[in-house]
Amino acid sequence: MTRSELDTARDDGIRVAVSTVIFSVRRGEHDDPVLSLPLVRRTRDPFGGRWALPGGWLAPDESLDAAASRTLAETAGLTPSYLEQLYAFGAVDRSPTRVVSILYWALLRADEVDAQVAAHARDGDAPENVEWFDATRLPALAFDHNDIVEYTLWRLRNKAGYSRIAHGLLPDEFTLADLREVTETILGRRLDPANFRRQVDTSNTLIPTERFRTGSHRPARLYRYNRDVELADRGPLTRPRSEHP
Repeated sequence: MTRSELDTARDDGIRVAVSTVIFSVRRGEHDDPVLSLPLVRRTRDPFGGRWALPGGWLAPDESLDAAASRTLAETAGLTPSYLEQLYAFGAVDRSPTRVVSILYWALLRADEVDAQVAAHARDGDAPENVEWFDATRLPALAFDHNDIVEYTLWRLRNKAGYSRIAHGLLPDEFTLADLREVTETILGRRLDPANFRRQVDTSNTLIPTERFRTGSHRPARLYRYNRDVELADRGPLTRPRSEHP
């Protein structure tokens, strides 16, 4: 099918798109942790000049997962290790034409983001019109993307209480203070350190290592996630695609 034939078919029926919300905890202006996500400025109507989630159209010969990976790389220059399909948004009036958007989400560590951005800058192929925003303080976005981000935040915060989702924003080894900081950033509120430590100790999800982080304070033990623990719902951090049957 040629591009003109594809456009005609889309105009006559329902168009399918994919959008992706990628969360990362990055340092803000005052070195404070900020739950952040990348947005892409639209260059054409509808909503020309507005910020929008990375995404694009599903090709006729393409799977949804492949479309999510492709459009994310093309529009934002990012390649997460895992993308999870989360929801479908299909309100009749969400776009001037009838569009159903399949939502994906993922987590990326700040160092992974920095490494990918640096690689694109070095190769001279960095995508244009991309900026990172505080996920809780977004401008008016194109289409219904504010509602999409709000829903994704709600799902992320719900999962933070019973899954290992915060670990997707941390390096392989981390301190309890690191874990608490990321969890607080996701939830948007402070946690009592003593209570948090008790909850972690009884969860059996962490394994203490023999290594410590040293600095201006007393040495802090490093932990890693216990991958033998099976959780009912591990969200965007379930097994990598290569491990699926």
